[in-house]
Amino acid sequence: MAYELYYWPTIQGRGEFIRLALEEADAEYRDVARLPERKGQGVPAMLACLDGGSTPQAAYAPPVLRDGELLIGQTTNILFYLGRRVGLAPRAESGRLWLNQLQLTMADWLTEVHDTHHPLSMNQYYEEQKQAAMLRSADFRQTRLPKFLDYFTQVLLNSRGQYLVGARLTYGDLSLFQMLAGLQYAFPQAMARLAPQYPALFALHDMVAALPNIARYLRSKRRIPFNEEGIFRHYPELDG
Repeated sequence: MAYELYYWPTIQGRGEFIRLALEEADAEYRDVARLPERKGQGVPAMLACLDGGSTPQAAYAPPVLRDGELLIGQTTNILFYLGRRVGLAPRAESGRLWLNQLQLTMADWLTEVHDTHHPLSMNQYYEEQKQAAMLRSADFRQTRLPKFLDYFTQVLLNSRGQYLVGARLTYGDLSLFQMLAGLQYAFPQAMARLAPQYPALFALHDMVAALPNIARYLRSKRRIPFNEEGIFRHYPELDG
């Protein structure tokens, strides 16, 4: 049976990390909320798997992955489940745990990206917290962003290869590609200034983008463009 991914149909968001893994693995999957709203498809189907009244182990929020009768929530948890099954995680438990740790760190990083444009409240529009966002994004660009880039550069150096973990591509490499791609969209000036200091990271980004399955996906309509509804948003005033 095909995997079923439940995520918002108009944004990349946290679901994109899972889409990239499924696409690279050439796994059969259905992006359920993007399908017509009939026969258990579309956004209503996604919302149903968040309904604790009808789904005993309901997720708090998407993304959710269905594999047969199994429903799994949380991006990092889903990738941990998928990793070995689609050939994108180490065989050894120690390697899988290290990869999971790196993915959790990227989840923290992603939250900090989100908070550059919504530092006060999820229930307020960006325009209602614009001044706070400018302060938050300045700190992010100047201190937090270089700290994360430094960390993942060191991880690459310690791995002694072109991949984050071991001698083979993992879902962590795909996720790091997505982080860098999103940051280049959201903060093009800041990333252009920082890029010369991090050649190993941008080499990994380019390597992933050139993988046949990923390159095909990036050219396809399945890849939702970055936009100002998702986590990575480009507001020029936040880019310094």
